[in-house]
Amino acid sequence: MKVLKLADRLIARIEGWMVVVFLGLMVFFTFLQVCLRSLFTQGDVHFANTLMGYLDWSEPFVRLLVLWLTFLGASLLTRESKHIKIDIFATLLPPRWLLVRELIISVSCVFVSSLMVKVSIDYINIELKFGGSIFLGLPGWIGQIIIPVGFALFTFRFIVRAVDQILQIVGRIEK
Repeated sequence: MKVLKLADRLIARIEGWMVVVFLGLMVFFTFLQVCLRSLFTQGDVHFANTLMGYLDWSEPFVRLLVLWLTFLGASLLTRESKHIKIDIFATLLPPRWLLVRELIISVSCVFVSSLMVKVSIDYINIELKFGGSIFLGLPGWIGQIIIPVGFALFTFRFIVRAVDQILQIVGRIEK
């Protein structure tokens, strides 16, 4: 379990830095586009329009960063158990059954996330065969690789949670 927790902390640290860098890039390129567009339309500065032409790739790049930030942020929230939950049994079950309920939910999430990894890998394979480019000649699958990676991160986080819950249940039974 210590190895899983160590890997989880390392992955979270990398994800956190990626979120910071990607968010910074999004803000920078969006702000730059707004400034250049305003300079051209309001200030009649023609080099701003020329510069916008050189940065025409930045808008699809920012959209791609939104996809990456979504998956990375969701993975970090899943790690902290702050992801979206539909929890109708929390008030109905007695407190001693809450760990079992959480274990069942975690195992179910492992199953669903694993299935989504498989489906998203199939999607990436289709993109490899038939997909076009996103910007600057980059193939589309490179930007969309976060989809299977993101679901794999969710799967890993739910496995860590399930193992932790199993250890807690076994610890209670032994007492």
